Amino acid sequence: MLLRLAKIALVLAVAVNLSIVVLNNLTDYDSNLNFVLHVLAMDSTFPGNKLMWRAITNPAVHHAFYISIITWETVSAALLWIGAIRCLLALKASATEFASCKEWIIGGLTLSLLQWFFAFITIGGEWFAMWQSEHWNGQDAAFRMFACLGIILLFVTQREADPID
Repeated sequence: MLLRLAKIALVLAVAVNLSIVVLNNLTDYDSNLNFVLHVLAMDSTFPGNKLMWRAITNPAVHHAFYISIITWETVSAALLWIGAIRCLLALKASATEFASCKEWIIGGLTLSLLQWFFAFITIGGEWFAMWQSEHWNGQDAAFRMFACLGIILLFVTQREADPID
């Protein structure tokens, strides 16, 4: 039972974290939009780098990217909330039944992992050369999130025994 509760607690912590991220992005829209703008515009990368042809300076595209990030985070958080609640309701269920509730969690964690790795580390970090920026570089934060989420996903997917009656 404790193992199940530990998994649910960690998932709830991630759901709360992503919910706060979404809230912050919506209530302080311009702060992180500014981050997206600078990454896409590549205006703080190494001078004269040969990748500048990738830069996007269109404000409509900046907003579209940012809105897609917020939407992605919202969907991930929603899946985690649903999964955590379903697992709480199935806390004393069989291992098979409890495992089926974890599918929502696996979906939410995987979606969030993809965001941090693909959107931030791959697209932001490599395609838009965010790694070259001293000020607008979010790769360390993205890696921290990716690592934490990955560890939680590995933990959550471990099979647990049927609860003792």
